[in-house]
Amino acid sequence: MDETKVENFLHKVVGDVGAMGTGALAVIGDRLGLYTAMAGAGPLSAKELAEKTGTVERCVLEWLSAQAAAEYIDYDPSTGKFTLPNEHAAVLADETSPASMMGGFIGFSAMVKGQEKLVEAFRGDGGLGWGEHHHDLFEGTRRLFHPGYIANLVQSWIPALDGAVEKLEKGAKVADVGCGHGASTIIMAKAFPNSTFVGFDAHAASIEKARELAAEAGVSDRVSFEVATAKDYPGNDYDLVAFFDCLHDMGDPVGAAAHVRESLAPGGALMLIEPYANDRLEENINPVGRVYYSASTMVCTPCSLAQEVGLGLGAQAGESRLREVIEQAGFGSFRRATETPLNLILEARA
Repeated sequence: MDETKVENFLHKVVGDVGAMGTGALAVIGDRLGLYTAMAGAGPLSAKELAEKTGTVERCVLEWLSAQAAAEYIDYDPSTGKFTLPNEHAAVLADETSPASMMGGFIGFSAMVKGQEKLVEAFRGDGGLGWGEHHHDLFEGTRRLFHPGYIANLVQSWIPALDGAVEKLEKGAKVADVGCGHGASTIIMAKAFPNSTFVGFDAHAASIEKARELAAEAGVSDRVSFEVATAKDYPGNDYDLVAFFDCLHDMGDPVGAAAHVRESLAPGGALMLIEPYANDRLEENINPVGRVYYSASTMVCTPCSLAQEVGLGLGAQAGESRLREVIEQAGFGSFRRATETPLNLILEARA
């Protein structure tokens, strides 16, 4: 037994246990508006923050102390006050910031709440449907991905597709499959007012929320949302069909992609946004891979196994495996259009 190795690993695990606590407290801070109250406010005492948020001072003091210990906020012992740096506020308190990560905390919190179901899934057939998770997962997913879509979708992802911008500016018909709360659909609709968009998702509650958000955004005149699966959504003349971070969740991604090919208009394209992954496990052993494999273990893979075929691609399938799926579906052209540190943007054409 290498005692030094034990000690080093223990330090890592203590850090991970602390991270679980910090994540839970981050969700509490979000729910109570503590981060937003601190953003741009400068140094605050526990009493001042409690008064701003209508919360109990003693509880707030302990929360602030834990946040300081986690180095999420700064503490000045000379004044007894706490500050949320602007740079940290961009991650914790600004929903429009590309660096926003609060959705990740909320999503993983939901996964923890579903642990007992996951234990039973591991002992059973491995399946746990998307809709069987705690409702926070759906909010967390939207809030996690939305900032990245705001920063990249119109600015770089769509322009990376051959001729897509020109078609959308002129007026195209677009399907957003597996749209969830419709974040991506609404962003596209705002950017391309001459085009029409329809979002499809098998989760009825998400479709209801997407309709609400589209109405709030003022795009309901050119956006609609319908309950449908990736293999049976209606329409056969789409100029662009998009799958945002969802193909790997599907039980039969080959069948879904084949249905896309049949639904495209001549010259139409499939745009796949997938979590960034290299093709081999050893190439994904890094902080991003840690997050994605964890989410894939608790959500993505069980979701696929709960459906017909149950291919179980997982969130770290990698470009080569995704190419196999798309080519099996009958597409003749497949390429990496662009990428970010967190995403692969892939284009397929008949």
